[in-house]
Amino acid sequence: MDGATATRFQEPNPYAPMQSKTVLVLGLGNTLLADDGVGIHIIRSLALDPMTPPCMRLIDGGTLGFRLLDQISQAVAILIIDAAQLGCAPGTVRLLDCNELARHVGQTGRISAHEAGLADLLTLARLEGFAPRYLALLGIQPQTVDWGVSLSPAVASAATAACQLAVRTALSWGKML
Repeated sequence: MDGATATRFQEPNPYAPMQSKTVLVLGLGNTLLADDGVGIHIIRSLALDPMTPPCMRLIDGGTLGFRLLDQISQAVAILIIDAAQLGCAPGTVRLLDCNELARHVGQTGRISAHEAGLADLLTLARLEGFAPRYLALLGIQPQTVDWGVSLSPAVASAATAACQLAVRTALSWGKML
């Protein structure tokens, strides 16, 4: 990781306090499974972009699951970025707020490969008395979820739009925190 990335990108640290006007941007995925790693690729792109606003706390959540509980339980606003089964063309980017996310899961079942772990993680945080004021999933429809370290062309071309939507969402929430 180069110096620019190291200054923007943060490994999960349960002892680092969240600032009140900070949006936790959590990239999920497995970079060894092609498009499944899109959340991590987007987090890394945001970390390298000098225009990424300082209100975004970027975390590579990978496949960490319950080890992210401390990070999630400290956050007032959480934007999760992940590959998601949206029933759309590969590369489609959609922002699902908390209500849309719950409705979509209720109608279609699992939305992403990490949903069960993520749903369990959020449920555990709620049982401990935590509920974020803002929560959304920025989902990208995968084309290929198979062995491979590169994104498919459709998903790779959607990464810029996903980064822009993540920044707009974080800035919008940041003004309301």
